[in-house]
Amino acid sequence: MRKLFLLFLLSPFVALQAATASVEPQATDDSLKIYNRVLTTREMKEDLLLFRDIREKANSGLYRYRTKKQVDSIYKVAFREIRKPLTTTEYFKVILRLTDFEGSCHNYTEVGKDLMDFYNRQRGYFPYDLKYIQGNIIFNHQTTEIPAGSRVLSINGVPDTTLMQSFYKYFTADGFNTTQKWTGSVHRSFNYRYMIEYGVKDNFTVTFNPPYSKEVKTITLPAVTLTTRKENLTHRYSAAVDSLIDYNVQPKYSFRMVDNATGLLSFRIFSMADGADDPRFPGYVRFIDSVFQTLDKNAVPNLILDIRSNPGGSDPTFEQPMMYLTDHPFKENISAYANFDRDTIPYMQYFWGVSTDSKWGPEEVKAGRAFLKSYLLPYKNGKSYQDSAHNPVYHPKQPAYKGHLYLMIDENTASAASHLASLVRAYARNVTIVGVETVGGYYCHNGHAGVVYELPHSKIKTKFSIMYVVQDAPVKPMQPEGRGIMPDHEVWQSYEDYMNRKDSQMEHVLRLIREKKQ
Repeated sequence: MRKLFLLFLLSPFVALQAATASVEPQATDDSLKIYNRVLTTREMKEDLLLFRDIREKANSGLYRYRTKKQVDSIYKVAFREIRKPLTTTEYFKVILRLTDFEGSCHNYTEVGKDLMDFYNRQRGYFPYDLKYIQGNIIFNHQTTEIPAGSRVLSINGVPDTTLMQSFYKYFTADGFNTTQKWTGSVHRSFNYRYMIEYGVKDNFTVTFNPPYSKEVKTITLPAVTLTTRKENLTHRYSAAVDSLIDYNVQPKYSFRMVDNATGLLSFRIFSMADGADDPRFPGYVRFIDSVFQTLDKNAVPNLILDIRSNPGGSDPTFEQPMMYLTDHPFKENISAYANFDRDTIPYMQYFWGVSTDSKWGPEEVKAGRAFLKSYLLPYKNGKSYQDSAHNPVYHPKQPAYKGHLYLMIDENTASAASHLASLVRAYARNVTIVGVETVGGYYCHNGHAGVVYELPHSKIKTKFSIMYVVQDAPVKPMQPEGRGIMPDHEVWQSYEDYMNRKDSQMEHVLRLIREKKQ
């Protein structure tokens, strides 16, 4: 049963990759007008009313960061925007802003499959990778037209800052966090999102400054197919450094000694087991124990725990290393609930499943209902609380790690991974946190049980998690409300390190360790 619900716990980053699955271009007479149809005001109003009511009845975190007055206000603006007919993509942007406003990194919204497939077939993709470095858009390929490290000033006449800001709504975050919006607006936007935002283009006119130069140059690049773009991305300038924290490239978990005094324990994604009853779980637990046995036997004074760009996964995987890092018992949460009756899922006629990829059939729905019945207590006083059997107390394990822990996080650390970072901040001994504020929250999140609904007229699919989770996270002065886990040392990739293909954050941690020895 746990396996069915792994996608509940994963960050939307995994779903985003599925949305851009390669579809070979084909000779076709199809037109954007066929799939990006104009919606009537009646259709949009009915979908919007349904969208709001689904959120009210099934989304327990709707008012976590926004008051009812604030939510009412943004919906009032949305209803004004649909007083005239809009294309599906224009209406989609209205829904995106509402989704983003809620403040949950588990929220995800997608246009219908036919429209997405149309974009995947087009020769309309920006051909190369772009990277966010120190607030700028940096060209991330070495080409004859544009050298790597060039600062992009505009694309098709739209200035860099305007481009970035236009994509913020596509990247949801817990609370009021913006770090992933900044990088996502560059790294992950010049694909189908660009076509949704600016239309399908045959060419891209790029204005840029070459590296270390104020000279302004302009070049026009022809658009390419999705297949060509993906091939190009494998040759991006920063590929060697990027791959170090890419769960598609690296093993899910690994350990090695950097030197005699420093160990490196890395978790790229917490999908090494779907739960404690998964046959893979005991082997994973033995691996974690062997790591801490090695650290203890050799009295290793420094341990780097790297969870950068980890999108999350399933418990109890992320709790396992934490038990060796603390003297304090801990729980996954101190409270978790859905705001509807576990036996009466709201708006089942519009329910799609747990992933936008495929719609659930009757057997899957039956299994899902059984899961909720086992996972939640009977409805009482407006809430269905999580059964305490799914929220055990985790106790410290031996051999306890007594050295200095360096936790590495970034803006793409989400869901179960940011939850681990929250526990480390709360209870770990001798810890220094390095990197960038996580997209997942410190105090709470909406997670665990993701559901997807499809709006009947626009065919827009919207995903959110039904469980409001108050994490086992005591108040800390360095942890403001509505933010991710804050690093002790904020370290972004620097331009110089990018040009020299260095990992700025790892370099910083190793420098801290060297300085401590002196």
